[in-house]
Amino acid sequence: FEPSYPNVSKSRKTALIVGAGPAGLFAALECIEKGWKPIVLERGKDASSRRFDLKPILIEGEVIEDSNYCFGEGGAGTFSDGKLYTRATKRGPVRKVYETLVAHGAPRQILVDAHPHIGSNLLPKVVMAMRESIRSAGGEVRFGAKVTDLVVEDQIATGAIVNESEKVPADAVILATGHSARDIFTLLQRKKILLESKAFAVGVRIEHAQPLIDQIQYHSDSEKRHEFLPAASYSLATKVRERGVHSFCMCPGGFIVPAATENDEVVVNGMSLSKRDSPFANSGMVVGVEPEDLQKWKEFGPLKGIAFQKHLEKLAKDHGGGGQKAPAQRVTDFLAGRDSTSLFDTSYRPGITPARLDLLLPEWIVSRMKIGLQQFGKRMKGYLTKDCNLIGFETRTSSPVRIPRQDESLEHPEISRLYPCGEGAGYAGGIVSAALDGMRVADALTAT
Repeated sequence: FEPSYPNVSKSRKTALIVGAGPAGLFAALECIEKGWKPIVLERGKDASSRRFDLKPILIEGEVIEDSNYCFGEGGAGTFSDGKLYTRATKRGPVRKVYETLVAHGAPRQILVDAHPHIGSNLLPKVVMAMRESIRSAGGEVRFGAKVTDLVVEDQIATGAIVNESEKVPADAVILATGHSARDIFTLLQRKKILLESKAFAVGVRIEHAQPLIDQIQYHSDSEKRHEFLPAASYSLATKVRERGVHSFCMCPGGFIVPAATENDEVVVNGMSLSKRDSPFANSGMVVGVEPEDLQKWKEFGPLKGIAFQKHLEKLAKDHGGGGQKAPAQRVTDFLAGRDSTSLFDTSYRPGITPARLDLLLPEWIVSRMKIGLQQFGKRMKGYLTKDCNLIGFETRTSSPVRIPRQDESLEHPEISRLYPCGEGAGYAGGIVSAALDGMRVADALTAT
């Protein structure tokens, strides 16, 4: 596969795309195919520069707030795993997404793997190649370009304000900002642009030794798996009192990473390199949250889910031990409701501190998680062991906010030419579904 796109440098139609994650990048390429010029505005840095901004958060516990594991070229997926498996096969041409990635340097193996995965060591080169395709075709990709306001005239989106000063006009605006760009939600709320609360999930990262998961999944007595077998993974799900309890973003042979976007919070996420050769296995272990569960935060209106997330993230900061250290508890102690006097080894580089996660999380989450974990322990014998940590907190599973849009035009119902898109707008749940949504929105925009 070779990338080939028409030149749109002189196009009279411009689409302003806010965010250079998978939704934004695939929307840009689709706009180019339809003859529109995309202008991609990314608050963070390019992938090469962004890599250096991960060191302060890992080593010094200092978050660079516009360049981190969530913000920057490629979005949250660039340095937090690159898993491509999706169930969103009815949302659009999944094959085209994979072929586009391969054309920009991803391994051809993703075209045939049942659970394709690029890995955080390879994905940056892929997104950089996609950026060059956009620029070579006459589009623009700008870094350090933080959108601080939208330009709306007579209920029509006509551009954006960048870095509080520069006005960038356009024929349409695609909002593809991701689930952690909370300032965008606040901006929309301040401008009285319609938002809605939606369901999401919160919980912890659960981490085992990878050889234990291998033994359980491969039904083996050996601590060393066969050389031809991949690091074993798992997927666990149940329902407890009308709320889902499930594993999320399972990372075999992976690492737990700090995903905070501000310095007053601690957030954990998981990732794997392409070889998946870490001695650890980790997964989110989360409980579903519905808008009606958040009456305590109802004063925040449609942003009450964000207020709840932030509450947990600040608790994790307060009980983590400083910097980006995270609070943790052995799973057996969590189930028994007792202190962990020591903790199991971890891949989380900032470090972990013993804490009573069972007391920090709300009781309605803890009680459901305990029942879920006990069920999972029966399915996977040995899963509930003292040699396993729960690390807090996994809060950024998906956006707790939906930016509504019309079914056919995909425009916001109140603001014409404003196209909510991807995970942040509440219409995707991973790299591939976000890419598909970006393509779908670009198709709808360019058809008008």
